[in-house]
Amino acid sequence: MTGFPQHAHDHEACAARVLEEAERITRERGVRFTPLRRYVLEIILASHKLVGAYDLLTALAREDSPAKPSPPTVYRALQFLQEQGFVHRIDSRNAYAACFAPETTHRGRFLLCRICGCAAEIDEPALDGTLKAVAARTGFSVEHETVELSGLCHECRDGSAHVVE
Repeated sequence: MTGFPQHAHDHEACAARVLEEAERITRERGVRFTPLRRYVLEIILASHKLVGAYDLLTALAREDSPAKPSPPTVYRALQFLQEQGFVHRIDSRNAYAACFAPETTHRGRFLLCRICGCAAEIDEPALDGTLKAVAARTGFSVEHETVELSGLCHECRDGSAHVVE
């Protein structure tokens, strides 16, 4: 995904596609996509906003949750979802964003709106080459990459009222 969701964005279809893809990927990899892991992913997929671990704990405290909420339970589910490429950790916000392209291996780079809380994944192949070239020129060996640009989405910048899905 590049950019923030537009008004015409069908988020339910978007989230359903990612869940179907997650089911397929876990089957192919032979890993367990437990009801709890699926539920945590569904919560994160509910909007394009960032979700923190304590937001997840609150959601899991509801009666229909497939597990009793505890921080270790949530962090294990998040670790699994990250390892499978279904969510990205947003380091600067200590939160998570759903990956809307889990079928492809890629680095998570984000535009983060500081007003509405939306996260938009940056899909820019030229950025890979630029960052690799900079590291190579300086003899730097990259072990971890975090690219998070904070600012205002176009609707928050323009003062437009918008629904974040």
